[in-house]
Amino acid sequence: MQIPHAENDADALVGGAVRVGTGDPDDVPDLSTVWLRVFLEVARHGSFTVAGRVLGWTQSAVSRQVAALEAALGGTSLFDRLPRGVRLTGAGRSLVPHAEAVTARLRDAGRELASLREAASGRVRVGAFPTADAALVPRAIAAFRARHPGVRLTREEGLTPALLDGLTAGDLDLAVVSTTGRAPLDAHELHHLLDESLYVAVPAAHPLAGLPSVELSRLADADWISGSSRPEGTLLDTALRHGFRPRVAHVVAEWTAKQGYVAAGLGVTLIPALAAESVRPDIALLPVRDEGAPARAVYAATARGRHPEPPTTAFLAALREAAAKIPTPRT
Repeated sequence: MQIPHAENDADALVGGAVRVGTGDPDDVPDLSTVWLRVFLEVARHGSFTVAGRVLGWTQSAVSRQVAALEAALGGTSLFDRLPRGVRLTGAGRSLVPHAEAVTARLRDAGRELASLREAASGRVRVGAFPTADAALVPRAIAAFRARHPGVRLTREEGLTPALLDGLTAGDLDLAVVSTTGRAPLDAHELHHLLDESLYVAVPAAHPLAGLPSVELSRLADADWISGSSRPEGTLLDTALRHGFRPRVAHVVAEWTAKQGYVAAGLGVTLIPALAAESVRPDIALLPVRDEGAPARAVYAATARGRHPEPPTTAFLAALREAAAKIPTPRT
């Protein structure tokens, strides 16, 4: 907001804005943000004259703004008028942090709105791990393109370590990553999207298929289908927390292929919530009953120390909206 330079303009801002408090502590007076900005300048410099010079106003215009603020606060004196300058009263000192908070929030709102305007063009390069591409990322892309059709969006799929390398190298603007695989995430700026629970996928005719949820230990003797022969660093880490080491009968990389093995009766597998909406009709999903921590956390990562461009910030907002709609197992 541009502060007026003319004394008459300053007078106009006072008119019609004053509502004196009733004395009720819950009563909220109508305060002009211009008053608060003028008040802060006077508080910083200890002088109406210096504050006026900074703002481009006359000393008398600044004085009237402060007087209007004091009137709106029920006649509370905010400054002691001294022979040379002014000094905050106790009430003035109390008001300073509130005025600073209000003006800071308004500045933040202005920046956010400007970012939305600037996101009308440009590009954003997005990376995501495979299961995030099942529902989360496509929904975010659809919402983003509807709002920002002029932005060019490119997408890359990969595992979390490779995506983080892409961020570091400047090849990606944002990456959807997870804690699976124990990749070091702390070197990047992390924006939490969701804590992801798990389902265990069993053949439709499996004896446990009708249960509302299951403890993973009940499947300790089952054949497991996993992306690695070792559970460490995979979703099957969860089994180790449940007190057993799963027997991996088939190593299958893609989660869609894992479902085919389950449907054929060759074992069971874990399906993350991100992929749970796109499962075959001939398998059953059982929510894993887990009193401990969620199986993994999912983040949008950006490069630390590099301020995201407006299109990246806008895509992050779309990701957060999409993440809020991902169903989680009720255990």
